[in-house]
Amino acid sequence: MKKCFSVIFFAAFVFNYASAQGLLNKSETAFTRQDTLRGSITKERAWWDLKYYHLDVKVNPKDSTITGSNTIRYTVLQDYNKMQIDLQKPMNIYKVIQDGKELKFEREGNAFFVQLTASQKVGEVKEIKVFFGGKPKVAVRPPWDGGITWKKDSKGNDFIASSCQGLGASVWWPCKDHMYDEVENMLISVNVPGHLMDVSNGRLQSVKKLKDGTKTYNWYVANPINNYGVNINVGDYVNFSEKYKGEKGDLDCNYYVLRENLEKAKIQFKDAPRMLKAFEHWFGPYPFYEDSYKLVEAPYLGMEHQSSVTYGNEYKNGYLGRDLSGTGWGLKFDFIIIHESGHEWFANNITYKDIADMWVHESFTNYSESLFVEYYYGKDAGAEYVRGCRKVIRNDKPIIGNYEVNNEGSGDMYQKGANMLHTIRQLVNNDEKWRAILRGLNATFYHQTVTTQQIEDYMSKEAGINLTPVFNQYLRTTMIPTLEYYFKGEHLTYRWSNAVAGFNMPIKVTLNGVETWLKPVAEWSNLKVESGKTDLKLDINFYVSEFNITK
Repeated sequence: MKKCFSVIFFAAFVFNYASAQGLLNKSETAFTRQDTLRGSITKERAWWDLKYYHLDVKVNPKDSTITGSNTIRYTVLQDYNKMQIDLQKPMNIYKVIQDGKELKFEREGNAFFVQLTASQKVGEVKEIKVFFGGKPKVAVRPPWDGGITWKKDSKGNDFIASSCQGLGASVWWPCKDHMYDEVENMLISVNVPGHLMDVSNGRLQSVKKLKDGTKTYNWYVANPINNYGVNINVGDYVNFSEKYKGEKGDLDCNYYVLRENLEKAKIQFKDAPRMLKAFEHWFGPYPFYEDSYKLVEAPYLGMEHQSSVTYGNEYKNGYLGRDLSGTGWGLKFDFIIIHESGHEWFANNITYKDIADMWVHESFTNYSESLFVEYYYGKDAGAEYVRGCRKVIRNDKPIIGNYEVNNEGSGDMYQKGANMLHTIRQLVNNDEKWRAILRGLNATFYHQTVTTQQIEDYMSKEAGINLTPVFNQYLRTTMIPTLEYYFKGEHLTYRWSNAVAGFNMPIKVTLNGVETWLKPVAEWSNLKVESGKTDLKLDINFYVSEFNITK
């Protein structure tokens, strides 16, 4: 914690205060119509509600193509006859059929507008079948710059996987590619060379051998699933499994790894049941018992695909062997197993409607790492871990992005968001109530898509505290609130600076050896103290700065 301003810090304070009083600093990026078509609930999306997909694809490693069809079942909400289906270049839709009739469609960039000819009566359940194919975008730096990864394992076998958060599922299959409308259930059929296996979401229903020597793996997802959570993983996999006795009974846990890594996985994946025990304690039951829990080795670092969490952390503790917190606690667990599995609660159970609110996924899940540490190593260890992660916070732009243009905010949604939640926990000041809030979020918004406002309102209500100024401060500006204070005679004088209008967050301090709460606001407040006593220490669990004016 800084006890005085440096010149650089002061300059940053002046700039931030001047620029951030409007709260959400809008990006200067020039957004396009394609951004709007991708990121908004267009008229051509709003009139129909997703019910079911049957995604039926053939993965061909020889020419890096994916071809197939997607049957889309939907309920008619409004009387309209033009439908937006998304599929990104260079992939292409070849044909669309409804009721046995081929339909006309037009392409505008990555959006296809299908003209329906049959009557679309409100309340009816209808289907279309979309035929597509092509060479999908190759992932450059998965999972951040995603697409399809085409690699080989050490034995020369094809090792293939999808990863597409932000970029969108439509990078490799046609769908309603907006997060607000999750499909209720789906069948994923993946045809691969006969010596390989596909692992996707949900439960394996059947494997069909074809005359051409290929195999089709049929996976059924019984729960609602977000688009980017749908995945394919193709490789020379072997499987081992166990049952976890959880809050809702026996949970099937299946692990799919490259043949050569089986023995390492049997040791490293012991973190999976440890994760389930800790997170069911903090967040409530694993949200997808019907679909099982799977860890699947992938040719990239990892991703939170629902009930099919992908893993590529090289069978090391930490993040590829490094402790991101710098405290030592980060080497007590496999970062990818814990972090990506934490997303089963915050991302897959509770899902943002708009990617501008991606903090709902990443802040809670980053924070879950410290809760895992706390569960096994104690409260002080968990707090030390989350504080240690502050060193990577950049405060470059607000955590919340721009709405309706598929724009995420700052990467600070991870560590800064986690420290915001850790700060809120201090305000709640009751560990059982805090745990009840976390579990309550997962119960109240079970299998739902949400907005930031819903999460803010829920937490304020359950905490019994108006947290709006706190969320405004940490999510919508780059400013770190600064407690300014000075001692004079028999008084401590203090206030918040570098803060949004109305910021009135209480803070715990140790004042002259006695723990107490201060209630600063923007105006100066006074507290009587013993003359000559000038020792003030802020509780380090609050993510704030301080400035002792007398020094």
